[in-house]
Amino acid sequence: MVSNIVKLAGVFFENEGCMKTTVFISYAWTSDEHRAWVRLLASHLRLIGYTVLIDSSVEYGSSLNGFMREVAGAGRVLMIIDENYVDRADNRPGSGVDYENHWIRGVIHQKPETWRSVLFVDNEGYKVPVWLADKRPKSFDFNSRPKLGQFPGSEQLDDLWRWIEGLPADKAHALSPDVLFERLARIERIGVMRDPANYASAGLQGRVTFQHDAHTAYSVGHGEYKFSIMFSNLNVDSVAVYIDAGLKAVGLLPDAGFDPRTVASFLSSDRTAMPAVGQKVVLMNEVGSLCVITIEVVQQAISSPTFIPAAVTFAYKVLVEC
Repeated sequence: MVSNIVKLAGVFFENEGCMKTTVFISYAWTSDEHRAWVRLLASHLRLIGYTVLIDSSVEYGSSLNGFMREVAGAGRVLMIIDENYVDRADNRPGSGVDYENHWIRGVIHQKPETWRSVLFVDNEGYKVPVWLADKRPKSFDFNSRPKLGQFPGSEQLDDLWRWIEGLPADKAHALSPDVLFERLARIERIGVMRDPANYASAGLQGRVTFQHDAHTAYSVGHGEYKFSIMFSNLNVDSVAVYIDAGLKAVGLLPDAGFDPRTVASFLSSDRTAMPAVGQKVVLMNEVGSLCVITIEVVQQAISSPTFIPAAVTFAYKVLVEC
């Protein structure tokens, strides 16, 4: 079976038959603000598809040792090191950071150098725990320098993503994050445009502008009074109305006044009705209910200088009394 592929922020993940990378995050509970910052980073990583292991997902106590053992199975270990983290690792035996460092040290010799990395935050001296100093881990500078107007942002996140994915630091062949997200926005806009919810109005009367080349049909009403209407442009001031989307019959109504109680007599066996602007069409659905639409505006597709899609504006009224 061919797996479905989902593209998100330049990363391809298989929905079936492929494990997502697991990232273990080690950090110190330095302050509420620091914890919130780490949680936000973890959310960013989850957003682009990674499984993130972080102490906030478990209770401290009896379950902690079991959680720490998960570090051995993680695809990547990210140590978020501020100065308090260094102090806890070096001088606070029994602390959460000490436990995490114990487990990381216990398996580091079994892992490639790319397995672990350091993220510096609130750590201008780039300090690391003593045991890690000679390991020269891959590092990312997330320090903020407000007086210099320097703050971590998309460039640092891009570097972090490249490490997780095992991509080279050289970005000669890389797409920038802004280009990637611009492309994602284009894809999402098309998805929104194709959402069937955009092409339905549950009211029993109203006025609608429908870009009919974007979707098969527009539905008005609901339940036994639902009508799915399919259009195409004929010329600058007329359209074709089809039964193909689920109607039983259509018919062109006369320009002169007519009795709503007799509109059914104008239904025909034809597949289409071809009203011009200002004309009315009677519709009958599969259960025999009736609706009258009035064509108000016909917009032809225009390609230059900007694209304007073909559309029809129509008013409708479901005849619940008939």
